[in-house]
Amino acid sequence: MATDSAERRQIPLRGILYMLATAVVVFPLLNASVKFLAADYSLVQIIWVRSIVHFLWMVMLFMPGMGWQLFRTQRLGLQLTRSALQLFALIAFVIGLVFLPMTTATSIYFTGPLMVVALAVPLLGERVGLRRWLAVLVGFLGALVIIRPGFEGMHWAALSLIASAFFYALYQILTRRAADHDDFRVSAVYTIVIALVISSIAVPFYWETPTGWLDWLVFSGLGIFGGLGHLFVIKAYEHAEASFIGPFDYGQLIGVTIIGYLVFAEFPDIWTWVGAAIIITSGIYVSRRERQIRPA
Repeated sequence: MATDSAERRQIPLRGILYMLATAVVVFPLLNASVKFLAADYSLVQIIWVRSIVHFLWMVMLFMPGMGWQLFRTQRLGLQLTRSALQLFALIAFVIGLVFLPMTTATSIYFTGPLMVVALAVPLLGERVGLRRWLAVLVGFLGALVIIRPGFEGMHWAALSLIASAFFYALYQILTRRAADHDDFRVSAVYTIVIALVISSIAVPFYWETPTGWLDWLVFSGLGIFGGLGHLFVIKAYEHAEASFIGPFDYGQLIGVTIIGYLVFAEFPDIWTWVGAAIIITSGIYVSRRERQIRPA
């Protein structure tokens, strides 16, 4: 009995470790690879590499257990809309990432979970209490602290990141709807379908063969880090509830700060730290509050 109890206590810990590995190491390395390559290669080529690797990883993970059922969906229109929103979010995020420091881009992108709460009211009919609405409002104020609209430090690319967070929030909302109709593995494959199809059509016109070993290495990193990121997130949610391990995703700020400084000589200013702290605090509160309200 004692052994069984200890094993049960270890399961959430495994989820935390998987999420931290993803947030602190894998995703920051993935974003750094994208930022590095975007200076010399087209967005189409970068998206194609990410898309084909995502698709192949999902097929290798799930097709042995599902076969061709992996591609059978009850709501094709819903799945394709999700996939399109994911593509829009990716394009807008990469644009913002090119022009802004990694820490700034990641901090603004973290407003996405707060947008999910706001959009869940009109789109899903969910009830959101006063305390969660206040937390969402405070989180958006944190984003304004980082963006500083009307001040000299504001960059237009911050608006691209806000758009990315908005598209991703809509994607998350539709993912909740898709969960009522399709297996999560089906949704995982369809997530990247639109990006894969469109970029595959366009990439021959934009393809530029990497010239040096470093570029080849970084392009390979897109595949390695992208695949590991998806795998680790799946494993994290296998071992712990989403509302429990979700806040550990904010560990990305640690990774992007370190990598941004070492690779791109970027270091966030004091207002970015203040705004990020406000957004993270609001996001964690919303996550904990949802866990209290809907523990199941």
